[in-house]
This record gives sequence, structure tokens and C-alpha cells, in this order.
Amino acid sequence: MTLAIRQFPCLSDNYGFLIRDEETGQVASIDSPDAGAILAELDASGWGRLDFIFNTHWHPDHAGGNERLKAETGCFIIGPEEVRRIAPLDQPVADGDQVRLGDTSFYILDAGGHTLGHVAWWSRRAEVVFVGDCLFAMGCGRMFEGTPDQFWASLERLAALPPDTTAYCAHEYSEANARFALSVDPSRAVAERAEVIFAQRAQGLATVPTTIGLERATNPFLRAPRLRPDLDPAQAFAALRAAKDNFVG
Repeated sequence: MTLAIRQFPCLSDNYGFLIRDEETGQVASIDSPDAGAILAELDASGWGRLDFIFNTHWHPDHAGGNERLKAETGCFIIGPEEVRRIAPLDQPVADGDQVRLGDTSFYILDAGGHTLGHVAWWSRRAEVVFVGDCLFAMGCGRMFEGTPDQFWASLERLAALPPDTTAYCAHEYSEANARFALSVDPSRAVAERAEVIFAQRAQGLATVPTTIGLERATNPFLRAPRLRPDLDPAQAFAALRAAKDNFVG
């Protein structure tokens, strides 16, 4: 089984992802941040079809292209129920559900916190997870709708995946995330990774994807209980999230 992945920038700082099950040729877009960019990438790929959209959450920079893509390709749209707040959805899914793209199975993981119904798409065999705005390289999403307990549980769920799992984040926020991480975590691993990220961004290179193992080692939000041992884990996470919201650096 082989899963081909095409990553491309769109909007101001989003990444789009087209994925193809090589055994069957079925193609999906992870979210729909920019319908025009997705259609252009689809044309460049030569894959010739779009069978599905797999949404992670309802925000317009993730589901805003659903309507146009469905109209132009006839694709089937799968995602959390909350997507219906702004866009068409054919099949709602939630934690524990399984979805197939050809011969590739994806397990739906509850990733709520950024939004209440946010999900992640994990393929055990392909060793990839599409995390939307729950987890970023050296960061995590803002807590717009959820609670600290909910968001921390989501991050723990992702952190429990095999360390070599490749994690595809939906935004290029790594440089700002690295600056914040340096302000709260003096570890050598964080400093070394920050240097790599700064160098990559200076060259205009993407810092996405990352891996679960790398995030466990250098992401301050996954390391919250170690950084704030005076607080219970969810409150430690909340304290770091609040600090990041107000961080200028």
C-alpha cells in the first residue's frame, strides 16, 4: 500500500494537501482552504480526479472551498458535523470512525479544542496523521471553542501515536512557534530545532511536515507538565496557551 502526498502553499499561510491511494487511484483533499489552488494542484498532479474532501474542522480556511470543489468535481465530503455551519458535508464522522481512501484506511481521532468538533485523520499503515489546527510544528492551535481539559486530551491523543508518524499541520507558523518555545523551554533540543527552523524559513522552505516524536521532544505544549510541574497537566497546558496568546517576540 502506498499513499502519495502533494503539499502546496495557499492563502496567506495555509498548506493544502492532496493525497492519492496508489493502488486504486482514489484522490482526496485534506480540507479545502482554497478551491482554486487545489484545482490547480490537481491539474498539475495529473491525477485526473478528486473523489473526496476530508475535513478537519469548520473554519473557512479549512472548509471554505467545499462548495466549489463539490460543484466542479462531484467529490464526496466527509468531516465533523460542525462543517455544516458553513459548508456542504455528505457524511459526518467522529472519534473512532474509520474511512477508506481506496486501500488506505484512516481512523478519525477526536482533536477538539481549537474547535469543539475538530478531528484528525490518522492512517496507521501509511504512518501519517493530518492534524488540521490542533497541532503545529512546535505549537498548537488557539483554543477558540474548547476547554483546557478537552484540548489537552486531544494533544495527549496525538502524542500517543507512534513517534515516527509523520504529522501534516495546516499552517506555516513554525518560526513564531519556535520563538515562543525558546522563551519557555531552555532545553538544548528546543534550541537546536529552533536554529533549523530559522534557517529553513530564511531560505523560504517549508517546515511542515513534522513527526510525532519530534513534537514530543520540542513542542512546549506537549511538554507542558514538565515546564509547569506546579500545575495539573491541563492547567499547565492552559497557562502556556495563554502565554502564547499574549507573546510578542
